[in-house]
Amino acid sequence: MPSRRIKKLLIANRGEIAVRIIRSARMMGIRTVAIFSAADSGALHVALADEAQPLGAPEPAQSYLNIKAILEAALAAGADAIHPGYGFLSERAEFAQAVADAGMTFVGPPSRVMDAVGDKLAARHLAIAVGVPVVPGLDLDSRDPSEARRFGEETGFPLLVKAAAGGGGRGMRVVETPADLGAALEAASREAAAAFGDGRVYLEKFVARPRHVEVQILGDNHGGIVALGERDCSIQRRHQKLVEESPAPNLPDSLRSRLLDAAIRLGRAADYRNAGTVEFLVAGDQFYFLEVNARLQVEHPLTELRFNRDLVADQLAIAMGEPVVEPGAPRGCAIECRINAEDAAHDFRPATGTIAEVVLPQGPGVRVDTYLTRNAQVTPYYDSLLAKLICWGEDREQARRRMLGALGEFALLGIETTAAFLADLIGSEAFAAAALSTAFIPEFLATWRPDDARLKAALLAAALRSRSGSATPAVAAENHPSRTRSPWTALGRFEPWSDR
Repeated sequence: MPSRRIKKLLIANRGEIAVRIIRSARMMGIRTVAIFSAADSGALHVALADEAQPLGAPEPAQSYLNIKAILEAALAAGADAIHPGYGFLSERAEFAQAVADAGMTFVGPPSRVMDAVGDKLAARHLAIAVGVPVVPGLDLDSRDPSEARRFGEETGFPLLVKAAAGGGGRGMRVVETPADLGAALEAASREAAAAFGDGRVYLEKFVARPRHVEVQILGDNHGGIVALGERDCSIQRRHQKLVEESPAPNLPDSLRSRLLDAAIRLGRAADYRNAGTVEFLVAGDQFYFLEVNARLQVEHPLTELRFNRDLVADQLAIAMGEPVVEPGAPRGCAIECRINAEDAAHDFRPATGTIAEVVLPQGPGVRVDTYLTRNAQVTPYYDSLLAKLICWGEDREQARRRMLGALGEFALLGIETTAAFLADLIGSEAFAAAALSTAFIPEFLATWRPDDARLKAALLAAALRSRSGSATPAVAAENHPSRTRSPWTALGRFEPWSDR
């Protein structure tokens, strides 16, 4: 495939991932175009891009799903490429094809690859064809529970109902008894249809207390494909990842090699292009294929820090026709915490409002990916992710201790966040011992008691540090969206592939 230089990139996303993509594009000399809904007119990604285009959709929640409006914005700006980020339209084959049909470069897998692996059922069939083990399951042509009940009787309960399209835990239900099956199928299908426009669901045998381990792959347009290590994403709540780390701790080298080999085999079978992640369940010394995420993952910084590279730059280079670069040897360990706008002390109740003050941690091996600014609005329309805190260390314990320190320094006034909850989790004996499984959060919550007094004292101290200038606050309102001072300044040093 001949090379095609990207000159102007439209980012079909918002929040921290839009900021993240703008950074790498700027380092590569590529101009950027932000898009924004009515709710995001004052957002940081709008200020940081070289130019911005409003989306005409009246519903803020639907704006970033409006293919027609996004293409119109790209054409109006003269963009020659679109990066979808993650979420929203990132795994929609029709969007990738529409971008190509409009004569622009889609920075991600082409539609035919998404059709092959983005659909969970299609990916499952591909895995079986190339000899990669899968969890026993059943495709459902309809939501008639009779066939599903027969499958449950043969394999035993509990079962897992899963959406064929999309991810992030939407359209997923654990079914404990046959009596619950019909309602679970209906509910999962409705949720999947609302989230992804596709209500198809299927069944799998529920694997108790597995680990969730994924492999990062990159494929180019010349048949090259590489794997860049694995990440453990077992710490989840309602199928949403909260803490990830790389490498997966206590994983035998032989099992790690088999996982990497399976991911590459799947990638080659699908003629995979650009960045993707192959996800597995690990139970003892066995593993089972779970799904392929045909996009950049939220937790991609873990791989960047260990492999000393920029995955967004890799995506852009591959999209321009360059061959994939073989990875060097990984170094050290990295841990990522997702800080969400949620009140963990009250069943993770969603939080919205205005950010009065933000203090971001700094130091060796500490990185923060965020869109937070003072006076930023956190609305109910979008995902609750506020920031990703990533810490690297020579070994896991150093990375863990750095994360504890960084979580103690992170502070946000104005809304509740999960930072204090994550500090308690990272400081727990179970996490220190790497006793990881998808049951970690329910077991941790059974004994966790929030310390409101400690949290309030920490937030007050952080606010005082910020106002005295002894810590780095986020961008002040008077510097946003554009004043004499660059809105990049207060976000600190950021080297996505070598910030150690």
